[in-house]
Amino acid sequence: MKNRKIPLRTCVITKEKLPKKELLRIVRTPEGEVVVDETGKINGRGAYIKKDISVLDKIKNSNILENRLECSIDESLYEEIKKVIEK
Repeated sequence: MKNRKIPLRTCVITKEKLPKKELLRIVRTPEGEVVVDETGKINGRGAYIKKDISVLDKIKNSNILENRLECSIDESLYEEIKKVIEK
């Protein structure tokens, strides 16, 4: 029996390569809206972050996520990310 390949993605903050299930995808849709993509299938420009509160604090203090998604991010999105991480 073959082992299935586990898809790896890189966290934009920590630069760690982790399985997709350990990361959270943030997407800028073609309409320009920034949303949390829990399914991993929403169309648009995406960035992966590690599901960790300390990483979320680093995101708030830097502009890395805004630069990656090429748009400004509202404070309410950070609250939504925090809720998803704490699940």
